[in-house]
Amino acid sequence: MAARVLRDRGRKVRLIEKARGVGGRLATRRLGDHTADLGAQFFTAHDSQFRALVRDWVEAGVARQWSTGFHAPDGTFRDNGVPRYRGNGGMASIAKHLAEGLDVRLQAKAVRAEAAESGWKVSMEDGSVHTARALLLTAPVPQSLALLQEGHVTIPDPAGSDLAQIDYAPCLTLLATLTSPSQIPEPGGLWMSGEPLLWMADNVLKGVSATSTPVVTLHAGQEFSRDHWETPEPEVTAMMLAAAKPWLGSPVATTYLHRWRYSVPLRVHPEPFVVVRAPAPLGFAGDAFGGPRVEAAALSGHAAGAALAEVLT
Repeated sequence: MAARVLRDRGRKVRLIEKARGVGGRLATRRLGDHTADLGAQFFTAHDSQFRALVRDWVEAGVARQWSTGFHAPDGTFRDNGVPRYRGNGGMASIAKHLAEGLDVRLQAKAVRAEAAESGWKVSMEDGSVHTARALLLTAPVPQSLALLQEGHVTIPDPAGSDLAQIDYAPCLTLLATLTSPSQIPEPGGLWMSGEPLLWMADNVLKGVSATSTPVVTLHAGQEFSRDHWETPEPEVTAMMLAAAKPWLGSPVATTYLHRWRYSVPLRVHPEPFVVVRAPAPLGFAGDAFGGPRVEAAALSGHAAGAALAEVLT
């Protein structure tokens, strides 16, 4: 989002992404022939600026409305009338759409960010170096601060102390392919009690996977995820499947476990972004700024991009 704003305002932008694809927690994964959303499951749109953007995505065929509510384990349908949207083909399609036409370097892991004479120097794991007049960090804040610490960069207070207080809850996420339809009711999402499971989704009912047999996404609760962060994968998988069994309704064929260390911000910054000018123009944005939602992350990126564009005038 920030990169598009900067580019549209005439700035040269380069995105560095350590993963194989853009999106971060807007993650969609293949499991055999199946497709499943691994991170964020949907998004809402309350702000008028973001609603306009979502309308553009829907018109472009990138996103569509999924539902206005989901079932609970007791069978009640919790509908508050607020549209929940999903990406066509998975949530990652939103990020891919935003990245179109941008200079993106994938599977590029940064290990250090340090101030240079003309701005910033970012050193990569493979030994290469990127330089820029300004730097915008949108990774989880602890990871962003670690890059700066490696470069012996001190962020002046109060920004530095505010950023250091931002922390996150982990989330253990399990994907499971089934041999026959699940018992998750339409439209394919199920709000659980919170522990050990917070959420279940059938990605076929959701419209993400085109396979004849389902692949389900299980999000563990924060307490379970913390308690079992170091637990071996087979044990975590068995516990999560046992908790989900009444709604699986089918033998499990294959599984994949992902550990999101920085899943949900527990303490967020009250402002939509942070920009400091010393030692060189530096910005922070993401879902830890303004609120832990896809919408807040998008608005944060937009605002941070606009602010950095002004700094670089």
